[in-house]
Amino acid sequence: MAKGFNRPMGMGGGMGGGGMMSQFKKLQEQMEAAQARLTEMTVTSSVGGGAVQVTMTGDQRCKSVIIDPELLKDADADMLQDLILSAVNQALDKSRDLTSQEMGPLASGLPF
Repeated sequence: MAKGFNRPMGMGGGMGGGGMMSQFKKLQEQMEAAQARLTEMTVTSSVGGGAVQVTMTGDQRCKSVIIDPELLKDADADMLQDLILSAVNQALDKSRDLTSQEMGPLASGLPF
């Protein structure tokens, strides 16, 4: 038999023991709590000098789209579509950043 073959793993090695499972359970609970907070948190993106605003949750659900009525008087459909698309994409970026801020510290606790 090779030397060292059935030796118990040292500190931090292996997946055995209740300590590791306890850490995973705690991490899972923290991640679930962070995900719940993200559903309540919102970010808002504004484009066209505030003509179009999109509000999105941290779990990337669109909550509202607000269009300034003054924009509708002079706007053509293409311009309005571009503004809405831009506002939605910016709101998604902000929402992803928020998710990274909330979930990032938890990922550093993973043992891989």
